[in-house]
Order: sequence, then structure tokens, then C-alpha cells
Amino acid sequence: MTELIPQPRSVVVGSGEVRLTAHSQLYAGDATEGVGNWLRTALQQATGLPLHEGRELDDACDDGIGLQLDPALGPEEYRLVSDSNGVFIEGGSPAGVFRGAQTLRQLLGPDAYRRAPLDRRRTWAVPHLTIQDSPRFPWRGLMLDVARHFMPKEGVLRYLDLMAAHKLNVFHFHLTDDQGWRVQIKRYPKLTEIGSWRARTKFGHRASPLWDDKPHGGYYTQDDIREIVAYAAERHITVVPEIDVPGHSQAAIAAYPELGNTDVITASIKGGNSLSVWDNWGINPNVLAPTDNTLRFYEGVFEELLELFPSEFIHVGGDECLKDQWKQSPTAQARIAELGLADEDELQSWFIGHFDKWLSARGRRLVGWDEILEGGLADGAVVSSWRGYEGGITAARAGHDVVMCPEQYVYLDWRQAPGEDEPVPIAHVRTLEDVYRFEPVPEQLSEAEARHVLGTQANVWTEVMEDHARVDYQTFPRLAAFAEVAWSALPAPGERDFADFERRMTAHYARLDALGVAYRPPTGPLPWQRRPGVLGRPLDGPPPQA
Repeated sequence: MTELIPQPRSVVVGSGEVRLTAHSQLYAGDATEGVGNWLRTALQQATGLPLHEGRELDDACDDGIGLQLDPALGPEEYRLVSDSNGVFIEGGSPAGVFRGAQTLRQLLGPDAYRRAPLDRRRTWAVPHLTIQDSPRFPWRGLMLDVARHFMPKEGVLRYLDLMAAHKLNVFHFHLTDDQGWRVQIKRYPKLTEIGSWRARTKFGHRASPLWDDKPHGGYYTQDDIREIVAYAAERHITVVPEIDVPGHSQAAIAAYPELGNTDVITASIKGGNSLSVWDNWGINPNVLAPTDNTLRFYEGVFEELLELFPSEFIHVGGDECLKDQWKQSPTAQARIAELGLADEDELQSWFIGHFDKWLSARGRRLVGWDEILEGGLADGAVVSSWRGYEGGITAARAGHDVVMCPEQYVYLDWRQAPGEDEPVPIAHVRTLEDVYRFEPVPEQLSEAEARHVLGTQANVWTEVMEDHARVDYQTFPRLAAFAEVAWSALPAPGERDFADFERRMTAHYARLDALGVAYRPPTGPLPWQRRPGVLGRPLDGPPPQA
């Protein structure tokens, strides 16, 4: 079982195997106890073996597992050795040991991913080998949009496990948007009382005539968030929350109308002066008002958020903020004049810059989508480059850190194949091979500039994903290809051995089956994965590069 994903840096296979038995012990050295507890629990569930706790490293000899730190290794680097002395995993940090533990689980076969043993009489063996491994990038992320379609807490925890199995380490948690506010803020209870649910939902692309007429909603309590963050930390995953400003904010404005451009909105709404949580998709014209009241309100939101999320990085969105209301609003125009700004783009830059300074003063770093470049880049901000490579190149050349997530490669809501059977087809075709040939570092960057590329992430936008099975279908198997791009030191895109990756995927599909992942089969969607008659927005040809 050496068909490993992501591909390790070095694998040297020996002869023989280590067999885990009822007598095998698991020793966890200093600072690796948490990894030991996780590994023991996972393997006990799957194998039925007791894996008693070893008191010293010698207890792991012959047929046991030993975990320990080696300060000579990099932070997430690990060495896994399986030989006549047992299985030993050394890492430069507990995170490195944990990555090695994930590799061990793959080596044991797909049934090691089950929650109960299928046959207590079976043999569990690890082939003799030596693996040396380390990640290419420190930021290997998955963004999950829970605002468009809410994913209950158990689903989020499940996705953290799936991330861990693929050695991903940053969970970008998209918590707010026009269609829903998903995190409890105690000082502003209406954000969840009103903003967390909508009366109905568009089914399919916004051109679809279909509606789901039942209310949709949900949110995470602060204790839910603490649990999610702690669960992620046990798996050495950082949770980066996103609270979208100043666009994508209709759910917040529905809860607190004064946050909106009331001098424009009031005149445009028949029969009242308040908006409801949006029930459709697309780019929404209702954006936050650039007032001191709005700034103070969101400072209050972020104050509670910082207590829940220890991440260095806080994402503030900043994308797709239409400026029409600001152009029409006397209040917004007065603010532009007061600040001596040239236009509405600079007004957005001022808005983002305010929170960049506010977060920096509290020891955090602001992250935003590449629109934050418009009107001037906020000092210290990190750019999520989604509209192709251009934003990331511009930011890196200006000395700013970048996370590369160009939609042309890693937007997993995009369709995976042509044809009428593909459910709710969105945008251009992006196959498993397309994702595998994605290169996060643009060739235009110099070596010094390229060091600003923190890494990469895949983005899962859920407008047309009404439940976890649809999320699974769109995310997998492409996330496995993405994980290898993010972790492994691969050749140039055209030189990558996709045939070998497909061969290893044959084994990996069995792991996904054991995990209960409703992935897209290589032969196409299963009958119940199709959505006949539900309109998407398919685009022909390869996506334009930017």
C-alpha cells in the first residue's frame, strides 16, 4: 500500500513488514502525546487492536509504533521508518509527527479509515520502508462557504478530518454573505436571529426558474466555534474566519438596516425601508455604508471573533463590492470629500485599510480577496488571488504575501466534465488533470518575489450545493489532486506524471469510500448525483487566463 497521496519526497521500500497485533504498543514521546491519542483512537476504531500505551520508546520495538520529535527536521517535516524494530515516526514538530501519522494510516490500507473493524481476525501490516517528507508550502488551504448553504457543525468537523487525511492545514471558514450570517455575535443578536435564515432559496444558477420554498438557515454558537477550532487544532489545522466587508453584506444589513446606505436603499424599496436576507445568487448591489457607525459595529464583531479564533490571519473579504450605491449616496460622497479621496475605489481601500490597522494593532493580519488591491493596497495585508494570477503577481511584487487560489484551477464549484449528466454545470470544465497541473507560483515572479507566495487553497462556493453530498461531489476527487500540488515538490505542470497520479488514485478511491465521501466517480456521476432539469451556467472552451 505505497500508493500515497500526496506523493512523499522520498520512499525507499525494503523487504518484510511490521505486523500490528494485540500486543503492539504505541509510544508517544514528549510533545507528541496529542498525536498519539489521535492515532490510537483512529486505529483502535478501525482495527479493534488495543494499542496499549508504551512507557518508553523500547516498548514500540518489533511490532509497535513510536512517535517522537527530531529538532533537526523542519516544522512539518517527518521521517517514517518501518523495519524490524517497529514503526517509528519522527517530526520536527507535533504537526510533522501528525503528517507522518496520516501517511501511516494510508500504509495500513483503506479499512484503516473505518470507524469499526470489519474483521477482527485480519492482519494489519506496514511494509518495511523509509519515507522522508516535507511540504512545499506552509499554507495548504480549503475554503468552505457555509453562508450560501449552511453546513451543520458535524459536517464541518467531518471536513476537517478529510483535510487532515490530505495533509491540508488551513481551513478558510466563509461565515457571512448576502444569503446568511453564520456565527453568533452576542452583542448583536439580530445577526443570527434575522440574518441567519432566508425565506426561500434559488435552486440552481440564478437563471434557473426553480425555487426551494422552505426556509433555509442555521448558525454556529460561540461554543460550536470553540469546538471547531479545538478540533482543528488537534489535527494541526488553522481556522481562518471570513467576515465579508464592505460587499456581500445583505444578511447583516437585513438584521441591522442602519449598516446599509439608507439614503439610497429607503428610496428603492417598495413598502418599507429594510431588506431581507437575499434568496438569490450573484453580485449584490446592497453594500455597507462607509460610516463611523458601520466601522464601530464591525469592530464589535471582530472583537468577539478574535476571542474565538486564535489564527494570525483574519479574512475580511473585500470582493465584488459594487459601488453604485456609494455613487448615489450623499453620505458616501461626503465621506469621500472629507477624506480627500479620488473615487469610490479609494473609499473601499480606506474601508479595508481601517480594519488592516485595527487588526494589526491587535497582533493579527488582514487577508482579503484581490479586489483589495483596487484603490491602493492596505499595509500589511495578505492577498487571496482569485481572479487569476494577476492580483497575486501585483501583490508579491509590492512585497505583500499572497495565497494563490485562481478560479481557473481551484474553484471546485466549476464543472468537472462536459455533458448533460454533470449536475448544475457551472463555468468552464476543470478536470482532475487540470487541477493536478495547477502551478501556484507564477513564472513571472523572481525568486525573491516568489517567497511571498505563502501557498495555495481550493475554494468551495456552495450556491448550487444544497447538501453535504453535493459538496462532496464537487470537492472530490479534485481535492486530492490539489493536496498533492500544495504538498509535494512536483515538476513543471507539463512534466507531471498524471498517469501515475491516476494509478495512485485507484487506491485512494477506496480510502474515500471507507470515509463515506460521495465523490464524482471517474466514469461520471451516479444516477442519484445528477440534477436533471436544474439550470447551471456552463461556459465553453478553456477559461481565460489572468
